[in-house]
Amino acid sequence: MTFADAKQRFSNRAADYARYRPGYPAVLLDLLREECGLRPEHMIADIGSGTGLLSELFLKNGNRVLGVEPNPEMRAGGDEYLGSHANFTSVDGSAEATTLTRASVDFITAGQAFHWFEPQAARSEFLRILKPGGWVVIVWNDRRMEEAQVTRGYEDLLERFGIDYQRVKDAYPERAQIHSFFDGPFLERDLPSHQTLDWEGFRGRLRSSSFAPTAGHPNFAPMMAELERIFRAHQRDGRVRMEYFARTFFGRLHAAGTEE
Repeated sequence: MTFADAKQRFSNRAADYARYRPGYPAVLLDLLREECGLRPEHMIADIGSGTGLLSELFLKNGNRVLGVEPNPEMRAGGDEYLGSHANFTSVDGSAEATTLTRASVDFITAGQAFHWFEPQAARSEFLRILKPGGWVVIVWNDRRMEEAQVTRGYEDLLERFGIDYQRVKDAYPERAQIHSFFDGPFLERDLPSHQTLDWEGFRGRLRSSSFAPTAGHPNFAPMMAELERIFRAHQRDGRVRMEYFARTFFGRLHAAGTEE
């Protein structure tokens, strides 16, 4: 499933995205060190880097990071957020046309972005820019709902009031689609994490979503009223805890006709 507006959907949400979206757990670095041999000298291309949440993790590891982002507002947010990191370079490009040099990066990462890509065009581009033996890491934060009442209530709210929530939800890849993308062996891990939010943060987390209606839309007022009800029902000392898994898939890509 593809979206004609994929590269523009977050233009009016960049500030909330930068401020209120969850980052990625530091254990992701431990995982990649152990399984992929990640070292600080490796070059990272963070595709769909947005406001820099995943890029930041690798910058703190000492890596050089090329943040490839097609949306001007999101790219500007990343430039501002990561402006103090000398190892960060902002790139106006996309998964399908990164503008990066052939065989120039050791790792390609995609945080909360893979579902916006054109998979086959992105795969060809990734093969072009990866060094031999390079790795692709696909990760996104998935809400835990089995044991977390806050996230279950939040999910119900999105299904009731989100403009095209179900379509976006359905666009997240199933394991078979990930398998098709790698077209060979890959590994997967679920890394638990959480986010603690006050009322303003809870509101901002919702506003950062591309499918959340904005002020003036008929769904906006009832959505925010329901969000406040959920917050009041589950807050402790003025905060709620959102539980996540960082769903992580990683492996190497191989051109047609090659073997590992």
